[in-house]
Amino acid sequence: MKHYFLRLIYLVPLIFAGMGLLAYILGGQISKAYADTEPWAYRFFGLLITLACGLTGFLITRFILKPVQDFVRRAEHITSDPAQARSPADIQKQTENKAKPPVRSEIDHFSRVFDQVTELLTQVEADRMFPEMIGTSRALRSVLSQAAKAAPTRATILLLGESGTGKELLAAAIHARSDRAKAPFIPINCMAIPQELLESELFGHEKGAFTGAQQARKGKFEETDQGTLFLDEIGDMPLDLQGKILRVLQERSFQRVGGNTTIHTDVRIIAATNKDLEGMVKSGEFREDLFYRLNVFALTLPPLRQRKEDIPFLAEHFVYQENPKAVISTQAMHLLMVWDWPGNIRELQNTLHRAMILASDDNIQVHHLPPEMNQGFTSSRQEQSEENTTLDDRMAALEESFIITALEQAGGIQSKAAELLGIKPRSLWHRVKKYGIDVEKYKKD
Repeated sequence: MKHYFLRLIYLVPLIFAGMGLLAYILGGQISKAYADTEPWAYRFFGLLITLACGLTGFLITRFILKPVQDFVRRAEHITSDPAQARSPADIQKQTENKAKPPVRSEIDHFSRVFDQVTELLTQVEADRMFPEMIGTSRALRSVLSQAAKAAPTRATILLLGESGTGKELLAAAIHARSDRAKAPFIPINCMAIPQELLESELFGHEKGAFTGAQQARKGKFEETDQGTLFLDEIGDMPLDLQGKILRVLQERSFQRVGGNTTIHTDVRIIAATNKDLEGMVKSGEFREDLFYRLNVFALTLPPLRQRKEDIPFLAEHFVYQENPKAVISTQAMHLLMVWDWPGNIRELQNTLHRAMILASDDNIQVHHLPPEMNQGFTSSRQEQSEENTTLDDRMAALEESFIITALEQAGGIQSKAAELLGIKPRSLWHRVKKYGIDVEKYKKD
């Protein structure tokens, strides 16, 4: 037996049109029968028809909106964080406000929740596409969401950010999610290779092109044909070589050093730098035309100090890679969280590698970390102890500092801060009230 379905966009107008037609017919019949003889009956049936039409409209609207309202209500529990409320009364008030939005803003309310769900789904998609990028911070997820959109395209990508933020790892991940994934991904560091050899490394050379060129050799552009070439530290590339890179981007062709044969290539360029290219363009240190060619789709990777909530995940990942049985003590993890990490992820990885060598019992403690990290921790504790005399006061000051640090890293979100501290959100809420900590000032805009 076949089933036929009519879409709501056609069904609802059809129902209302039918109700209007029915009201018109009934109104005409009642008018003929009662308008002149019994006016009260005429008014009664008119009111009855109006109420019937209104009730039908209400039921239809309720039938359509009920699933939407249920979805919005459930979605709010996922996309919002009730632990941000500062007291149980605030939580109740927050829930009531969400449950009964003003009529004028109901559509805006729905739209906002839909946007939040869409953002959440985009982040899930980014997690699925880039599992090698460790972290859950909003700063990282935002970059990965954009990278997920750019990966399947042919667009040239410019990765910006400090050294050690994972630009090469992201470039390789973008290549792996593109239609060039089966072709080579070749990275080259423009700063690590001497300037006089960089041109030959990129474009290759013919036999006898210079002293020592005993035979012809392919360059990276030939080897990467149909693939992705990652030009790291492109801000350190000489100006004369920048012009040749520009030609490849424009014409998809080049010549080897010492040769006059034009070689065509289809290469996707992903460039990276830790320098201010716009500033270099203004000072004449970088070609403006090349900058605009590279800056088609720019992504800025955040430094580790701006995504400290990712440090526990990164630290556990690095430790597990070397020794699955090793653990990091709570005090050591706190030191990792408060350090500024000028060398970013690379510095964190090297620090943990050193700590694991020193930790013979697979338990990383504070004294296994670099001395400068311990000194900063000790000096801050000494400053606090000067103002406190009793042991209870010192312990309270230490606990308060841990809570404040966790709130700073979690952007004022108490549930995340509680997770970092290894306690329940309700326990953290009591401690926040105890020390009179203003959570609002730690929330990020």
